[in-house]
Amino acid sequence: MRYPQRGGLTAERRPFREGVRLQAAEIFSAGDDSAVVAKQLRVSVRSVQRWRRAWQDGGDDVLRSKGSAARRKLTAGAIRSRRSEPWSGTRRLWPAG
Repeated sequence: MRYPQRGGLTAERRPFREGVRLQAAEIFSAGDDSAVVAKQLRVSVRSVQRWRRAWQDGGDDVLRSKGSAARRKLTAGAIRSRRSEPWSGTRRLWPAG
């Protein structure tokens, strides 16, 4: 398996993972079967099937990395503004009265 349990899920490994998907796209254009691609790239057949479907719908650009899937961290200004009103989010939850 190319991405073992949470392995490679860092920003440093993102270009590597993108490269694997783009290698798969080159092999797709040659017409090889998903099982052959999976074995050659050392990934699961299911991943190859997802990549192939995306590639057929949108080409190589669809297989490129879109950046981190994690939510962006708060800026220092956003943290300060939230600290100034610590209960603003919960006030809306309770009915007035």
